[in-house]
Amino acid sequence: MFAIPVFVVFVVILLLLGVRILREYERGVVFRLGRYAGVRTAGLRWIIPGIDRMVKVGLREIVMDVPSQEVITLDNVSVKVNAVLYFRVLHPEKAVIQVENYLYGTSQLAQTTLRSVCGQAELDHLLSDRERLNQKLQEIIDQQTEPWGVKVRAVELKQIDLPQEMQRVMAKQAEAEREKRAKVTLAEGELQASQRLADAAATLSTEPAGLQLRYLQTLAEIAGGDKSSTTIFPIPIDLIRPFYDQLTASQEYVRRPDEGGDA
Repeated sequence: MFAIPVFVVFVVILLLLGVRILREYERGVVFRLGRYAGVRTAGLRWIIPGIDRMVKVGLREIVMDVPSQEVITLDNVSVKVNAVLYFRVLHPEKAVIQVENYLYGTSQLAQTTLRSVCGQAELDHLLSDRERLNQKLQEIIDQQTEPWGVKVRAVELKQIDLPQEMQRVMAKQAEAEREKRAKVTLAEGELQASQRLADAAATLSTEPAGLQLRYLQTLAEIAGGDKSSTTIFPIPIDLIRPFYDQLTASQEYVRRPDEGGDA
């Protein structure tokens, strides 16, 4: 009679020891006596204690920070580059059987690939063509992690640290480029202004009256304003020539009678 309760207790303990609960984002890789026995999905699962062993594998996407790597670019510039890796497990059995630690393996593979790919690019391409480098990194890492059942969705270069000397050189280069663009823009403006002035001068030269009106308008603009001022300006000889000719003629007329009386 005493053996029956002991047997029941033993069975209950055995059942409890074999109970496993898998969450929706987890899968359980089961090994029976060391041999692969299948993958268990989410829910309440039971394995044979002492005979089966279950390894839980998460299926959620993992965001891994790739540590900063010392890279020498194709044009012999030493920089530090780090990145962010986005990946997930698609085949749990491969992630357990094919590699000892898929997280560590993926991290080391990302670091070595980052150094290799960035070392094959020049500094200008490394700074300006990140999209192409990200795509290349993603393709290489994904191809090498595929046997592990790991899918790499994206790789993003996060930060590129340049030496202080290189930062100063690039700042001077950018400043020189801005000065060049400013001078080119100023020269183009001067050229357009001179062309407009030449067109205006050609138009006014065909109309003397228009030239005089423009002259008077300029005088009005100079004399205008809130404060009173004295403006000294030259008078065109064309304006006073009729008066000068009339005065010269009258003086000659007066001089001729005087000369006749003296004779």
